[in-house]
Amino acid sequence: MTNESFKSGFVSIIGRPNVGKSTFLNRVIGQKIAIMSDKPQTTRNKVQGVLTTGTSQTIFIDTPGIHKPKHKLGDFMMKVAQNTLKEVDLILFMINAEEGYGKATNSSLKLQTMSTPVFLIVNKIDKIHPDQLLLLIDEYRKRYPFKEIVPISALEGNNIETLLAQIEAYLPEGPQFYPSDQVTDHPERFIISELIREKVLHLTREEIPHSIAVAIESIKGQDNGSVHVAATIVVERDSQKGIVIGKKGSLLKEVGKRARADIEALLGSRVYLELWVKVQKDWRNKMSQLRDFGFKEDEY
Repeated sequence: MTNESFKSGFVSIIGRPNVGKSTFLNRVIGQKIAIMSDKPQTTRNKVQGVLTTGTSQTIFIDTPGIHKPKHKLGDFMMKVAQNTLKEVDLILFMINAEEGYGKATNSSLKLQTMSTPVFLIVNKIDKIHPDQLLLLIDEYRKRYPFKEIVPISALEGNNIETLLAQIEAYLPEGPQFYPSDQVTDHPERFIISELIREKVLHLTREEIPHSIAVAIESIKGQDNGSVHVAATIVVERDSQKGIVIGKKGSLLKEVGKRARADIEALLGSRVYLELWVKVQKDWRNKMSQLRDFGFKEDEY
């Protein structure tokens, strides 16, 4: 990129679980790279989404929701969220407009210590009355010198273009880090595992979500142009295995059906998806198993 006025930079999206960070990232990038669920703490790794225009390249980093860790996996997730703040040019502190003022302030990662510019992003504005929105913004404006306060609806797309223009204004001049057609730095294997995990989150109850992981065993192209994907869904207890499989395999079959559709859209090929379910007791507290699922402690 020879244009001297080209801008580029890294933008971290932080906030409590379930405020809409992944929904926002997918909306901006224009396709699903971060899984979405109505259950908190869906995102576990940094998910980088790349948005390239004629004048800028923004690398968004979606982080795990801020929460009090209960196991080694939780500790890892919080290290991810906190360490990304050291790497970026801009922080988007996202709140859920429906939650009001109190909850988010208790989990703001001590924004007062940040030298990095911080935007307040008030998401889900389609869920509250405009008068409530104005009161909420006033409360936050009193407590922290946000560079910008932008109300949006990530789900509906409201005000997204305005936010992107304001983000670009704060980016420094810099090079294009990624090719124009690249939308994430994660390999296909990671995205496929996340798409499968998302379907389990959608279809199971509260006792399942945070105790599952997905390991991709193999991805193989076939002579007819299709792709064979073999994956294992890992749970912590025998009772959870039964729930994920479902009566006569019904739930696992539905997971496979929904995941296959998204994987086919990702790969642009027909996909044969083979799923197993395996019990690994207390895997969230065992570093050896966390490393197997891509949670690399030494990177953080």
